[in-house]
Amino acid sequence: MEPGIELDALIARMIEDYVSKNRAAKVLRRLLDEAGVGFYPVADHLTLRTLDIDRRAEEYTKLGYEYGETIEYEDWYAKVYRKVGYPALFVDQAYPDDRGRTSIIPGWVKTFGDRVFHHVAVRVEDIEQAIERLKSQGIVFAGQIVGARGGQLRQIFTLPEMIDGQAFSVLELAERHRGYQGFSPPQADSLMKSTLVR
Repeated sequence: MEPGIELDALIARMIEDYVSKNRAAKVLRRLLDEAGVGFYPVADHLTLRTLDIDRRAEEYTKLGYEYGETIEYEDWYAKVYRKVGYPALFVDQAYPDDRGRTSIIPGWVKTFGDRVFHHVAVRVEDIEQAIERLKSQGIVFAGQIVGARGGQLRQIFTLPEMIDGQAFSVLELAERHRGYQGFSPPQADSLMKSTLVR
């Protein structure tokens, strides 16, 4: 099978699985489908959690994604992979040494595995407007918008979908400006903390 066709099928299958298990994503998909847009074309980035980033990313690198950067946090880190014409792939894991002992990622992977998206970020033009529209459909958001108004990147997560009392997946809204395609370590860490179930 041609790599582009195989990659399209892989991402479409993983997004379909993600949407089937996330109420906020289902609502957004319905609204996008009504406009004839669909969910996949607005995907900004796709996030996988794992215990071994390099091993988990192989499925995507074999299909053309390339390593872009590593972003480090207090108890976890991520590698970003990119392929022109596709959403960025953000793969995260806890540090394998003592620094990672407080990370929520290993417990999440133990419960849900690393073959599902933790979240899909959807790119929006106006994050406040998108939040209000989704709130009117019963969607609840975790915390506040992370990132300054007028800044390069503003983000927010929905409250996590719960499975057997465990926080499973979230939908992220991402508003980008001035062609910024990167990720902000303080913002990503704040987003992760916003969805901790207390």
